[in-house]
Amino acid sequence: MQEITQSAFVLHTRPYRENQLLVDLLTEHDGKLAALSYIGHSAKSSRKALLQPFLPISITLKGQSSLKNLLRVEPIGKSYLLKQNALFSAFYINELLVKLLGDNIACGDLFQQYQTSLQTLAQTSNIEVCLREFELTLMEELGVSFDFSLVFEQSAQGFYYLPDEGFIPAYTALKQTCYNREHLIAIAQNDLSSPEILSTFKALMRQVINHLLNGVPLNSRKLFSKKITNLNM
Repeated sequence: MQEITQSAFVLHTRPYRENQLLVDLLTEHDGKLAALSYIGHSAKSSRKALLQPFLPISITLKGQSSLKNLLRVEPIGKSYLLKQNALFSAFYINELLVKLLGDNIACGDLFQQYQTSLQTLAQTSNIEVCLREFELTLMEELGVSFDFSLVFEQSAQGFYYLPDEGFIPAYTALKQTCYNREHLIAIAQNDLSSPEILSTFKALMRQVINHLLNGVPLNSRKLFSKKITNLNM
């Protein structure tokens, strides 16, 4: 069987069998995949210490099934130093990838955006913009696009977003979030300069992501929403 070596990040781990971990990885060439890793008997296993989120690693995989065997793991950089809101936001990004991204599908642009997002979060600046940009890249990978043409063409002051139809003018009341037209135009033009626009963008992305999750709540939101204020997720 061919051995494949590539850069990766750990998204999530969980115990599998005695002395084994089931590891969800975001890889440079093969997208998201699952692998089994032997971690040994020691509580201070060096392999287990490397299988942590936000640490750039090089991995060697072997196997033809959807569940690979993780043969080797080596660090290729320092772990991103994430604190408070930045750390919570990074866990949120990881959970989105685990729950929404298909397995074994190459997604080089998303991998690069993930690294960029961790770098930005480590600097603890523009966290909300960072999250929106990552979500957009993820939506593109999932085949979800936003057509703002009707927003530019129609004079309605508010618009609804319907997953199967896109934006529609808010001429009649619906049990949906109504989005300000000027805010949507700014988002379409990548103008995220005001808190009001960012708030609209956040609400829009949350609606779309909740739809993709079929309404299942994210653990990262539930876990951290009570601990911090002004959560950007």
